[in-house]
Amino acid sequence: MARLIAVPLIANLVIALMLLVIDRMRILFSFVATEGGPVSVVWQMLANLVPEYLGLGIPIGLLLGVLLAFRRLATSSELDVLRAVGISYTRLLKVPYMFTLGLALLNLAIVGFVQPYARYAYEGLSYELRTGALGASIKVGEFTTFPKGATVRIERSEDQGRKLSGIFVHANTARGGWTAVTAATGQFLATDNPDEIIFRLTKGTLISNEPGFSVPRVLTFTSHDLPIPLPKAESFRNRGGRNLELTLPELVRIGRDPRSPAMLRDTSRAAFHFRLAEVASMFLLPLLALALGVPPKRSSSALGVFLAIVMIVTYHKVNEYAESVGGLGLIDPFVALWVPFTVFAGLVLWMYYQIAFVPGGQPIGALERGFSTLGKAISRRMPGQKLRKAS
Repeated sequence: MARLIAVPLIANLVIALMLLVIDRMRILFSFVATEGGPVSVVWQMLANLVPEYLGLGIPIGLLLGVLLAFRRLATSSELDVLRAVGISYTRLLKVPYMFTLGLALLNLAIVGFVQPYARYAYEGLSYELRTGALGASIKVGEFTTFPKGATVRIERSEDQGRKLSGIFVHANTARGGWTAVTAATGQFLATDNPDEIIFRLTKGTLISNEPGFSVPRVLTFTSHDLPIPLPKAESFRNRGGRNLELTLPELVRIGRDPRSPAMLRDTSRAAFHFRLAEVASMFLLPLLALALGVPPKRSSSALGVFLAIVMIVTYHKVNEYAESVGGLGLIDPFVALWVPFTVFAGLVLWMYYQIAFVPGGQPIGALERGFSTLGKAISRRMPGQKLRKAS
């Protein structure tokens, strides 16, 4: 049983994680390219999103792992043999609940403690990328403005920005004048001053105009170092700007603090109950998987797999809506989150009771018969079926 559960569980978890990462990767690559940042920051941001995706993927992986294990036992008639020798469904659920307990504790640690820090690190990288603290490059062919009136334009960039050519620089001077420089090639060099870099230019022309000059001065140079002031990067905010960045104990502390604003207390309590309800629902998944994973006799329909995915996704979306309503203070967060959990638990327990204790019981038997009838009606109307009957 453990092997039957582990293989699809891991496979579904990896597939779900890859799909979520690939979808986000496309967005992050576009964002980093727009901001002109290094590609390596994409992998750092994706790594900080993995805990959030695991919090979503672990329940789905557990559900499908247990469901497919029972479905395989049922379709191969092994489940009938186990039942015939006196092994009840409750006993068969012992191994699935071992998986559930371990994964629930892991998920609680992820959503309660790991994910808040990872999310804060993700937001910090996004902030540094937007402010240029990650070494955002100057976009080729565009005018880039720096503090104190410095403007730079570069025609070509080679060797990952180490070789620049076709350079134009215009900068204001401290005495109220200006300096314009054109150069064939150039290179940025770091200095001991974190607020300034040196732009080393070669083979160019410099035009300088200061108050009191009758005409601008022009000179050619072989090499010239031009200081470029950098924007001062403000420090990123402290962790806790969003509820996603708060751990479970921090949410409890804010939710119970009478000095906190009422809306902040409501949103903190809603986030706390949302995370606990999501973890608690994992203990219902083995029952749901068993009820939907065992098809009716003489049937190989996969309707149960489809319904299981629809139910777990729908419940998650209902919880998200309940969190929003509870955070607005329209409904007490405890009621908003735990009433849907109670309804979902009641439905799952009823489905398990039907298959485990009612002789011949099948919680989705009517749906199975309806879909079977619909499938036969569709197949009779297909052109290929009509041709076979005619022949």
